[in-house]
Amino acid sequence: MALILPVEGKSPRFGKNCFLAPNATVVGDVEMGDDCSIWFNAVVRGDVNSIYIGNKVNIQDGVVIHATYQKTTVHIGNNVSIGHNAIVHGCSIEDRVLIGMGAIIMDNAVIGTNSIIAAGAVVLEGTRVESGSIYGGIPAKKIKNIPPDLVAGQIERIANHYCIYAGWFKESNAVPTP
Repeated sequence: MALILPVEGKSPRFGKNCFLAPNATVVGDVEMGDDCSIWFNAVVRGDVNSIYIGNKVNIQDGVVIHATYQKTTVHIGNNVSIGHNAIVHGCSIEDRVLIGMGAIIMDNAVIGTNSIIAAGAVVLEGTRVESGSIYGGIPAKKIKNIPPDLVAGQIERIANHYCIYAGWFKESNAVPTP
């Protein structure tokens, strides 16, 4: 069963139909919406400040989500996929966003709606990622606008597929939903 711990009197809160892998860790002031999944070895650490996660968000294997004590919080919108081993720290991610594998999003960055952050990109502190665009590189810069078919073909498809994948584990009763 996932490690779920209170910190300083604040316990994680979960919406309906969420999946947590057996070795996922969720602690402190974390609020999660419906149809979310936190995968193997992911850590959502709401110990030093709050973390809000919307509906249909998948936090893939090895992801770390954290904030800065008394300075930044994390806000993640709806239909967001955060790829394997990404780091999301003290930032805001709006709706329908794909964060690529190994990407790093730093404090006070804002990732606009319908955007993709390429694998391995580093979004520096305070960066504002334009809605409807792809950013990549170190530091991350705008590569191009996203055509509408890519929003449905990538961002929405991945979010929907992770709901299916979570169902495979729930159906096998491998991990109870919190």
